[in-house]
Amino acid sequence: MKVTEIPGKIDWLIFFIATALLLFSVPFVYSASAYVASQKFGSTEGIVMNQILRVGLSLGFIILFTRIDYHRYKHYSKLLYILGIGALVIVLFVGAKTKGAVRWIDIGGISVQPSEFAKYTLVIFISSWLSDNFNKLDDFKRGLLPVLGAGALVIGLIALQPNFSSAFVISVIMLTMLYVGNVKMHYFLTIFGVAVSLLGVYGVSAEYRMKRIMSFIGMGDSQSTNYQLEQALIAFANGGFFGVGPGQSNQRDKFLPESYSDFISSIIGEEYGFFGILIMMTLFALFLYRGLRVARFAPDRFGSMLAFGITITISAYAFVNVGVNCGILPTTGLPLPFLSYGGTAVLFSAMAVGILLNIASQSGMFPDTKKSS
Repeated sequence: MKVTEIPGKIDWLIFFIATALLLFSVPFVYSASAYVASQKFGSTEGIVMNQILRVGLSLGFIILFTRIDYHRYKHYSKLLYILGIGALVIVLFVGAKTKGAVRWIDIGGISVQPSEFAKYTLVIFISSWLSDNFNKLDDFKRGLLPVLGAGALVIGLIALQPNFSSAFVISVIMLTMLYVGNVKMHYFLTIFGVAVSLLGVYGVSAEYRMKRIMSFIGMGDSQSTNYQLEQALIAFANGGFFGVGPGQSNQRDKFLPESYSDFISSIIGEEYGFFGILIMMTLFALFLYRGLRVARFAPDRFGSMLAFGITITISAYAFVNVGVNCGILPTTGLPLPFLSYGGTAVLFSAMAVGILLNIASQSGMFPDTKKSS
């Protein structure tokens, strides 16, 4: 892909939000991982340095992808989708098995999670398809069936890992994009009903998932299935309004598993209190608002759908993660965008933000920005 000069202005608010979240992740991860790192490695330096490296790479990717014309992704949408499917297939055969799931591929000592790549390739593919076949969407066979099949394949392969939480959220993202893409309402309701039914069957097909669901609705043994949630709620309670202070978390020590990844929100709540969580969620809410504004003023349908898909993807993961930590949603294993410890999710989200910024630079958001087709 050719790197070009940015044709318009930078949306500094989106850039500031992404940069702030990335920079905040360093002290958050340092604090949340302190106990685990000291027990496993004898020091927190390794994890912190890894996070600093990832933050630096992520900022570089944001700048790089801001300079690549987003129209090029439409040209390569099918190829990117195929690469995403290929990665999901490969992980099922050669992936590293962790806690009963196969979600990671080790490449030269670096762990890569294909689902993080595949979800964005699906967003690009759906955006391209809906923009190219806008006049065919009233024809189920020609206009909708291909894109539904493409989405079902990605979601199905992720479900086989098994990874119900990602499969569920990606399903919601896809349904939302179809709804915004002006799919006929009777088609949408049918698709929605089928999707809910399939996800419901998959959700109760394994005993551990069934236990989580039953525990969430108040039935079953909550003590054995909701241990993480109970510890996360204790962390929030300890934090109060202003928190116990940076590095002073009690729950991260021995009590809360995955405190620096899936449950980092609760550690932020404990150390920085309700005020800290409020600031964090305000940043994500501003990102959602600004991203939807980019989608509204995008110069073409592809740019509009792509901006919407990227915005909804990052926002959905953020709000689901916090919802799980607060007990509003059933316990799942989803990272908090930009803030959780991890390489693949952070880097691909940074690339997505760069694409969003390129769309914004060509949009009609700024009075003196020329639109391109």
